[in-house]
Amino acid sequence: MSTSIRRAIFMPAVFLFVLLIAGCGNHNQANQQVQAAQSLPVTTVQMADANDTLQYAASIQGIANVEIRPQVSGYLSRILTEEGAFVKAGQTLFEIDDRPYQQQLANAQAALKSEEANLLSAKLEVDKQQPLVENKVVAPINLKTAQAAYEAAQANVAQAKAAVQSAQINLNFCRIQSPVSGYVGSIPHKRGSLVSSQDAAALTTVSDIHNVYAYFSMGEDGYLNFQNKYAGNSISEKIKHTPAVLLQLSNGDLYRDSGRIQLVEGQFDANTASIQFRAIFPNAGSLLRTGNTGTILIPEHTNNAVLVPIASTTDLQDKVFVWRVDEQNKVHQAILTVKGKSGVYYIISDGIKSGDKIVESGFDRLSEGAAIVPSVSKAK
Repeated sequence: MSTSIRRAIFMPAVFLFVLLIAGCGNHNQANQQVQAAQSLPVTTVQMADANDTLQYAASIQGIANVEIRPQVSGYLSRILTEEGAFVKAGQTLFEIDDRPYQQQLANAQAALKSEEANLLSAKLEVDKQQPLVENKVVAPINLKTAQAAYEAAQANVAQAKAAVQSAQINLNFCRIQSPVSGYVGSIPHKRGSLVSSQDAAALTTVSDIHNVYAYFSMGEDGYLNFQNKYAGNSISEKIKHTPAVLLQLSNGDLYRDSGRIQLVEGQFDANTASIQFRAIFPNAGSLLRTGNTGTILIPEHTNNAVLVPIASTTDLQDKVFVWRVDEQNKVHQAILTVKGKSGVYYIISDGIKSGDKIVESGFDRLSEGAAIVPSVSKAK
């Protein structure tokens, strides 16, 4: 047999063999892909009523935080309170050396007596000139001059009385009292310090905390949802329809008393794109102090909410995902818009809908478009 004939027979045989091998390879690969499909539990997204809790970081302030400052200059002669002490309205906290002001008052009182004596003298002169003018013994100008001197003496007496009152006020300012009941803050000055009304630092601060304010902020979306959720034509009317709010303390404990939203600021902060709310809480036990922090909890009820088990989601770069299963049992990642939480469920506003099927668990090694073998979820 010639070489050309052998080649003619051999080449088609080789080509046929390659095709058979390729076919077997594709068949084996398809079998491997089928065998690689995972059996995973699949659940159907449901709708139900849900109770959610909106959370906002809050700072606590007493209803009154009053700086105590001197109205007159002088040396602190007595400090009658301590840092952290509870004081009542009207209680004396500090005393300034009042001897200079006592002297000023004495001088003013003496000046008043002198002016009162001048007034009496001017009155006597008027009384003397009156009959003389009537009997035409002296010219009328003498009476008018006496009357003018009398009126000037009256003005001097009034001015002297005002000086006495001013000196008395300054003397009273030497006793510095608390205008409110509350707790005393730090006291930077010591006994013997020279103080004045121009000092940068206050003598102390008294914080009235029988009730406290909790300040928190909402973003634009949260504020619009707040506006739409509650009845009323104005923000003040809507506030009246808001539920009681709770306060979670910094250690995670829930504060024993509920509070209520009291007001909303008039405009958004341009830097943070948020608007500030204020809630008020009773504080009978003085547990809360100015400067505390916490979290405001606002309960919210949603009808027919789309619920997804939190355990069926994954978090990546501040986004929440689920694996949605299509009609061909292939999986696709879906980004969820989470509105809130209700127990072990996320409340979803976008990204998935009721009736969609999602992988419930075991999705650690899934990839986009991978086929799975759905199994019935055991979750209730």
